[in-house]
Amino acid sequence: MSSINTLLENNRKWAAKMSKDDPDFFRRLARQQTPNYLWIGCSDSRVPANEIIGLAPGEIFVHRNIANVVVSSDLNCVSAVQFSVDVLKVGHIIVTGHYGCGGVTAALSDQRLGLCDHWTSHVRSVYVLHEQLLLSIQSEEDRLRLLCELNVVEQVLHLCRLPTVLDAWERKQPLCIHGWCYGLDNGLVHDLGIDIDHRIERTEVRAAMVERLASAFSISHAAYGNK
Repeated sequence: MSSINTLLENNRKWAAKMSKDDPDFFRRLARQQTPNYLWIGCSDSRVPANEIIGLAPGEIFVHRNIANVVVSSDLNCVSAVQFSVDVLKVGHIIVTGHYGCGGVTAALSDQRLGLCDHWTSHVRSVYVLHEQLLLSIQSEEDRLRLLCELNVVEQVLHLCRLPTVLDAWERKQPLCIHGWCYGLDNGLVHDLGIDIDHRIERTEVRAAMVERLASAFSISHAAYGNK
């Protein structure tokens, strides 16, 4: 229990410090939350959303799961998207992966993790989709890095097909979806350059993004054929 008691003591110290620095902070926070962002990120404990981008509690709505996956059958994820878009009226959804992701590593290596395999199979599907390109990369570290990025791209494209997102765009509600990757080794966010604020043709966007990401590894994607 000593470790749990430490957490409770840390909480008391944190609350006291926040109240000292801003006496109205908790009263203001309790009245409402008005974030402009939904963060869909990995559950990895080394990737805390608020701290990475310097936002206070109440300024970003957060959903996390293993390998930052977006699938329509995940009611937790699609409910978070629906609440943030329809109720909170966020203007931005940011899918944030991170380099060295354990879930992506497991999918790349076909490593067995038990029940988690059902979840990482979604990332494995991303690998299969881009297998030719990934196998052309000699460095295992670079291959993992690229798969982390490709996984973010595919999850962004999945978001673009959710009814909540399509309905928002149909009614001209401002909503832009972005894809980022976070570096555990330097604390910096890498903007992948995918920013979508309208209904798109996924095949065309995927081809353009794969070409861009592949070129970063000095690979001519044209040699592998876009599908």
